[in-house]
Amino acid sequence: MNESGTQVYPWLGERWSYLARLHDQQRLPHALMINGPQGIGKRDFAQALSRYLLCQGARGDAACGTCRSCVLFDSGGHPDLFQLSPEEAGKPIKVQQVRDLTGFLHSTAQQGGYRVVILEPAEAMNPSSANALLKTLEEPGRDTILLLVTHRLGQVMPTIRSRCQRVDCHLPEPAVAQQWLCGQLELESDKAQQLLSICLGSPLRARDYIEQDLMQLRRKFIEGLADILKQRRTALEVAQQLAKEDLELLLGWLYGWLLDIVRVLGTGDESCLRHLDANNMLRAVSRKTSAQAVYALSDLVHQERVSLMQRLNPNRQLLLERILLSWSALVR
Repeated sequence: MNESGTQVYPWLGERWSYLARLHDQQRLPHALMINGPQGIGKRDFAQALSRYLLCQGARGDAACGTCRSCVLFDSGGHPDLFQLSPEEAGKPIKVQQVRDLTGFLHSTAQQGGYRVVILEPAEAMNPSSANALLKTLEEPGRDTILLLVTHRLGQVMPTIRSRCQRVDCHLPEPAVAQQWLCGQLELESDKAQQLLSICLGSPLRARDYIEQDLMQLRRKFIEGLADILKQRRTALEVAQQLAKEDLELLLGWLYGWLLDIVRVLGTGDESCLRHLDANNMLRAVSRKTSAQAVYALSDLVHQERVSLMQRLNPNRQLLLERILLSWSALVR
């Protein structure tokens, strides 16, 4: 389904039909937690759902696209839609933003239908902003729907989770994701399969890798790690080069590579390496290191990823230096 800039991707069609049935039966809860891994289209799903709920002439499970409400939505200025996200990428949602939402909910719907709120990502709320939202979740008001989108359900406060009905969204089947990606980017099947492997099956992340040229950054990171192992550059030099990049992304890659090394050490089978673009380096490391050293580095990478996800604002240069020095020690 493609609705004038909002999309429900094929693998989320069943979730869409389920919510459309609840709406038709007037059983739609006032708060939905749209949960699932990043890169599968949950944000677009929430946008399409809000457009559908606000539509004044919906037919079946689709917005009409022509009523005044749809026109307002498509222009980006619907008065009964409130979108709440961090003011800056990587920052938390502030208490004042939630208070602004409360003011919106106390007003009357200008188009006479629903008032819809999209809050994304829900895990960006700190304890203060989450507590400010609780009363709204308990008493949202008549004809009000809150759509909370989360990529990391475990980081959303339990008191928030318990007041929402979960809508769990899953990765598409590999064949479905591969077919979609080939159609989007005109890729050969083997190239699409490699991209999906790198992105752990997330088709939109795979598309972003090409459109945002993330493969170039990934190659730069692999080259940096290889240079450290071969003593062509120091860990400090590579850290300085990469400190301004998306560290959460880099650490996610590194964590996946370390898991590959653990598989090889545990099975003795180098064919179980999943990341084809880093295979040579991972094979070489697995032959020279110990499981204990790899586990220790994996734990460190995981801890630092969590600190980034929780927006604790660590010193990026020092964080990366510490990890890359441990990486260099794997084969010493």
